[in-house]
Amino acid sequence: MALMWSASRNALKASQHIRAASVWANVPLGPPDAILGVTEAFKRDTNPNKMNLGVGAYRDDAGKPYVLPSVRKAEELLMTRKLDKEYLPISGLPSFTNASAQLAFGGDSSIVKDSLNSTVQTVSGTGALSIGGHFLKRFHASSTIHVPKPTWGNHGPIFKTAGLGTVAYRYYDPSTCGFDFSGACEDLEALPDNAVVLFHACAHNPTGVDPTHEQWQELASISKKKNFLVFFDMAYQGFASGDASRDAYAVRYFCGQGIPIVLAQSYAKNMGLYGERAGAFTVVATSAEEKAAVESQLKIIIRSLYSNPPRNGVLIASELLNNEELRQQWLVEVKGMADRIITMRTRLRDGLSKLGSSHDWSHITDQIGMFCFTGLKEDQVARLTQDFSVYLTKDGRISVAGISSRNVDYLANAMHQVTK
Repeated sequence: MALMWSASRNALKASQHIRAASVWANVPLGPPDAILGVTEAFKRDTNPNKMNLGVGAYRDDAGKPYVLPSVRKAEELLMTRKLDKEYLPISGLPSFTNASAQLAFGGDSSIVKDSLNSTVQTVSGTGALSIGGHFLKRFHASSTIHVPKPTWGNHGPIFKTAGLGTVAYRYYDPSTCGFDFSGACEDLEALPDNAVVLFHACAHNPTGVDPTHEQWQELASISKKKNFLVFFDMAYQGFASGDASRDAYAVRYFCGQGIPIVLAQSYAKNMGLYGERAGAFTVVATSAEEKAAVESQLKIIIRSLYSNPPRNGVLIASELLNNEELRQQWLVEVKGMADRIITMRTRLRDGLSKLGSSHDWSHITDQIGMFCFTGLKEDQVARLTQDFSVYLTKDGRISVAGISSRNVDYLANAMHQVTK
């Protein structure tokens, strides 16, 4: 009898274990990240000439990760101060948020002078988009954000998590590898009044295709007429053209026209603070009372998501933005990064021309920023990887930051061979 009871008890335990182990049996396997897959395949390749053009992180001309000298100096200064590790305010480090607003809107902006910007520190640009999405879900009448086609692959998931839907408007023209200006205008004109529209402020990701100043002015005219709320994603200020003011043109012009905007900023690319996760989110208010109310609600959202933001990255960024000597050094260094990318674009285009390519590759230099939509078709991308060990995403997007003076000619030849 005792043996039977013991066996029964063991069987019960086994049954309970099976039930416990199967609690998550209905969780499906998520799809692999496209960029991660490219990187993993690159790592397995033994070709000494292999190139990884999938990762969106800057590399120097030796193909190595680059820490800005100004960042190193800022870190050294911070170490001498022996700062504590106390919590930051929910809205972040004030010296950082104030300086971020000045960088975006300009020091002479009435928004900054009149303190109408409600700016909070975020977990890089991704966090800024998330905070913005949650804020719009709670306080804007529309539950949809209109985004360019294509747009950064994480925009949709971020806004979906915040409870918002996304609908695409025409942006990229595959036939020209350029901006579908007429298509964009037509789609935006057809949107309902008071819609929320997202624009990439500069260095559109993934295409590298930006509107001209004149086209921005027309987009602003439509936005004003339709009373859009414009959500600017500015992840590359200074990194696109090498001029932080030039890269902020769209943001400043729209604000000058009185168009309501919200703004996401990131310091991953322009300061190389990828793993530090330094960013900011701003709502431009119309009065001190409105600003106070907005900021109170942003704090509530932040408190529920991660309580308060991390310290280290924004201490570095704040030092670069507020220490005039380091600020000037940083501006020179970010221009150096932008100039190297522009140079690689020119050398790649010229290399293809010298090889006798019959295709028009002018879009390589017409586009701007870290990424280039090459116009390569999926089968050509596959050949590029299989025959030349050049790794990129299937849509033909390359990270120009992964090109160097050592391998640009190799890439030009590989692209020429697969497009003959």
